[in-house]
Amino acid sequence: MAKPTGFIEYRREDVPHREIDQRVGDYFEIELPLPEDRLLAQAARCMDCGIPFCHGIGCPLHNRIPEFNDLVYRGRWKEACDVLHSTNNFPEITGRICPAPCEAACTLNINDQPVLIRHIEDQIVERGFAEGWIQPLIPPVRTGKRVAVIGSGPAGLAAAQQLARLGHEVVVFEKDDRVGGLLRYGIPDFKLDKKILDRRLDQLRSEGVQFQTSVEVGVDLSARYLRQRFHAVLLTMGATQPRDLVVPGRGYENIHFAMEYLTQQNRLNAGLDLGPARPISARGRVVAVIGGGDTGSDCVGTARRQGAREIYQFEVLPKPPEQRPSDTPWPVWPRVLRTSSSHEEGCNRRWSVLTRKLSGIDVRVSELHGCEVEWTRAKDGSWKMAEKPGTDFSLKVDLVLLAVGFVHVVHSGLVEQLGVKLDTRGNVEVDAQSMTSVEGVFAAGDTASGASLVVRAINAGRLASDSIHHWLQNR
Repeated sequence: MAKPTGFIEYRREDVPHREIDQRVGDYFEIELPLPEDRLLAQAARCMDCGIPFCHGIGCPLHNRIPEFNDLVYRGRWKEACDVLHSTNNFPEITGRICPAPCEAACTLNINDQPVLIRHIEDQIVERGFAEGWIQPLIPPVRTGKRVAVIGSGPAGLAAAQQLARLGHEVVVFEKDDRVGGLLRYGIPDFKLDKKILDRRLDQLRSEGVQFQTSVEVGVDLSARYLRQRFHAVLLTMGATQPRDLVVPGRGYENIHFAMEYLTQQNRLNAGLDLGPARPISARGRVVAVIGGGDTGSDCVGTARRQGAREIYQFEVLPKPPEQRPSDTPWPVWPRVLRTSSSHEEGCNRRWSVLTRKLSGIDVRVSELHGCEVEWTRAKDGSWKMAEKPGTDFSLKVDLVLLAVGFVHVVHSGLVEQLGVKLDTRGNVEVDAQSMTSVEGVFAAGDTASGASLVVRAINAGRLASDSIHHWLQNR
């Protein structure tokens, strides 16, 4: 443990952010690192809790959190960096965009504020890069086995790195023009500077991972070609089929899926051409974001930086409570109200709101029609939604962004060509070894689980790489 009385002596200090009036004028990262002395005090709060739920129930990667907190407190940064990388391929990613279920499961969180785990993790890896401790790990022997990884999101990248380090030849196919998947184009730059991603990709290339961009497998390359050229195939395309809003007026041209909107802005930030696509801008407009999750929050922050006049965010579910409710007890992830940095920058948030219709003039939407709803629990335990009489409203809008989630992996193309079995939710079905119904074809991350957290995707990629390695070795 760190300091035995640290959790008594020091209070939690949250990560500071750049001032709102400064940060909304650019797309640079908003978090500011804590000075070392204050960071050590936060590491000292990690207590001798006996059973550290933070790295058991809390962290899907089972990061050895008490160990690296203790090492940071003692100034043994390099050892902390080694411990962190022993379970996590990309701690600089999770240290920025993970919602930190580890902190929700921290023992201190029973009746106090949890340890500042996520930011400590981020500062360990940043110091590791600054000091030159993070170097490519080149395998001493090559196996001669070739593995194709389809998709370069967190699951695919983690699996590719692990497989390359085991001596396999790994080729990652990415349909976009740059590597990274949703890390590249789905996460706003103010949360994840893409230089951070590129820095890690350089390490993967040095370790032997090959990347083929602008290649959509199933269109540009066939599934048959993959099976002939590679000993194993790993599907990590993500769950990129968006959930649509089925209401009258959905077809107006200024109604867009959130990923289309966020991708455009990230491409513009990188100085890339949008091609034939028409730029989607919120400047001077009234924006309605439908969906109250993280993706909706990202749309809010992006619209604010583009200069939106007003921003509304509607969520059909009821407003969560301020404090942890009894139905999500410690140490599970609590169902509580969360306010993101984007919300702090200015947004009108409403819960229990159903969008009933969109109307407009010619081809453009100009008005959103909705009502409030009430949720009640039925005898069988399920929740039922009913419209509340007399709550109908309309709102003048200029831009509508749909952030209502994702349903499953895209089925057309590669998934259909391979003939892999799907589960009842439309995800690619896998066994305990990440193998699909087709021998030699594996799947991991959101492709197999549906949309989830980055930290879970990294863990799934690591587990799949172990399974692929053992399967190749036993053939």
